[in-house]
Amino acid sequence: MLFRSLIFTFCFYLNTLLHVVFCSPVLVIPGRRALWAAVHSWANVSHWLLRTICGITYEIKHLDQIPHGPLLVACKHQSTWETYTLVQLFDDPVYVFKHELLWVPLFGWYCAKADMIPVKRGTRSAALSAMLELAHKKIADGRQILIFPEGTRSAPDAEPAYKYGIIQLYVQLGVACLPIALNAGLYWPRRNLRFRPGKVRMEILEPIPPGLSENEFQKRLESAIETATDHLIEQGRMEIEKQPL
Repeated sequence: MLFRSLIFTFCFYLNTLLHVVFCSPVLVIPGRRALWAAVHSWANVSHWLLRTICGITYEIKHLDQIPHGPLLVACKHQSTWETYTLVQLFDDPVYVFKHELLWVPLFGWYCAKADMIPVKRGTRSAALSAMLELAHKKIADGRQILIFPEGTRSAPDAEPAYKYGIIQLYVQLGVACLPIALNAGLYWPRRNLRFRPGKVRMEILEPIPPGLSENEFQKRLESAIETATDHLIEQGRMEIEKQPL
């Protein structure tokens, strides 16, 4: 499986490079419709490569629970898989991402064109204020803000470490929060080139309505995501154990 994993990794980055280069005309086309079409193409090819080379498929449950209009989305983060899968689920998504990515040639231009929310890590209060100011503008435009509450990828068995930013976004923006659980780390582990065949599962959970207190929201968000994630991980591991050696 290691050989297949290496082949996929090469093809994944080649696919990324080709899309970034050959889809570059979308950077000068007004609006974001053409941009998202290019991103969806990149994501579709990435899914095809993952399925064809590594034998990894996916299933997304409860898509009907995604509300229309402005929204805060809080997703578990275990792998690269969800970073390109999420954009296909929403009309005009906005990622909260680290500011340094804006300086990556071409890729940073796409982030700027998509009008994302860059965050300068390490500046804390100033970064939080800047993030909230931009987030208000995106919500006013009817967009969906996507954030990984833990700030970085975590292993399937890692203790959850939710950041304060997601709480402030919920309280300040006054919109519903959509929790999302998954088990992608079982098949596409972070910092590991050995993939595992199987079915990645993502579950769209019941939206959390606006208006809860900070503590109430934090408890409800973490309980929803972690409970569902634990179940998906257990389900995935049972399926992996049944795979032939």
